[in-house]
Amino acid sequence: MKIAIINGPNLNLLGKREPSVYGNTSFETYFEQLQSKFPSIDLVHFQSNIEGELIDALQLHGFDSAGIIINPGGYTHTSVAIGDAIAAIAAPVIEVHISNIHAREDFRKISHVSAKAAGTIAGLGLSGYALAIDWFINLKGA
Repeated sequence: MKIAIINGPNLNLLGKREPSVYGNTSFETYFEQLQSKFPSIDLVHFQSNIEGELIDALQLHGFDSAGIIINPGGYTHTSVAIGDAIAAIAAPVIEVHISNIHAREDFRKISHVSAKAAGTIAGLGLSGYALAIDWFINLKGA
């Protein structure tokens, strides 16, 4: 079973960026931990700071993956196009946010992704990604 993880802007700075909000672990290190925890899952990871590249990744993986985990970063609150791309693909999508976006600035309470996603996990740190993988495993009965 293939699950794609797509991360948006500034998530390449995890471990360096605002550690009080996002922690001290890089996504590369965490991704290795996920691969060890879920050895039977074909996990792929893509990160970009560019909206169109995130849409391209959704379209690339959206028809051959059992699921997609997306953290659109700041595009969550601004990108109708990412929401439209999620609606256009076959794979179910779980939206993940490391911080609790609902406890932050008011503009972060708006998501153009949530209504198109199968579910949203927010505020549980990096463990939200593992929870999303568990959901896909249970969904597919793998």
